[in-house]
Amino acid sequence: MYDPEGLALRGLDPAQLRALLRYDPQTGELFWRERPLEMFVEPPAAVAAKARKWNARYAGKPAFTSRTHGYRQGCLLSVYVYAHRVAWAIHHGRWSEQHIDHINGVRDDNRITNLREVRDGGNNRNLKRPVTNSSGAIGVYRQGRKWWAGITYRRRAYYLGSFETKEAAIAARKAAERRFGFHPNHGRDG
Repeated sequence: MYDPEGLALRGLDPAQLRALLRYDPQTGELFWRERPLEMFVEPPAAVAAKARKWNARYAGKPAFTSRTHGYRQGCLLSVYVYAHRVAWAIHHGRWSEQHIDHINGVRDDNRITNLREVRDGGNNRNLKRPVTNSSGAIGVYRQGRKWWAGITYRRRAYYLGSFETKEAAIAARKAAERRFGFHPNHGRDG
């Protein structure tokens, strides 16, 4: 099972997530819920004060506001987690056993309509065009007087041919992307 944060292994199930967080699937935002006294492990005399302090500071406020490499993340029960994985688990009632891909490529857009499960390598079939790409299309390059096209799928490189025009090379590349199940957003401008 793919569980990079190890939350399923720690016994944190989606029902517990719903008790801790509120997820808005339209905006992709997560908010802290008010925590009851039972959630605090303190000496009995200090529990009420600790609960009041925590709820005053966090309840109803946005959760997972820090970003790492563009992804929203935060700490949940002493474990750092990605917001998109938590959002998926809350919405679907289960932890994903696969990777979660942001369809539009915006890493902090956690609306449920923008999240999908993909197998290993699935994220690589929904990449933006690298800034170093000079042809305007991933996998298309000029060598000499010809345009060349290629694609990599499941760690295997496929040579698609050499072409007289850039448009023909791009068409060959796009046909290969469709054949191998690349997302239509693959190669979008960043």
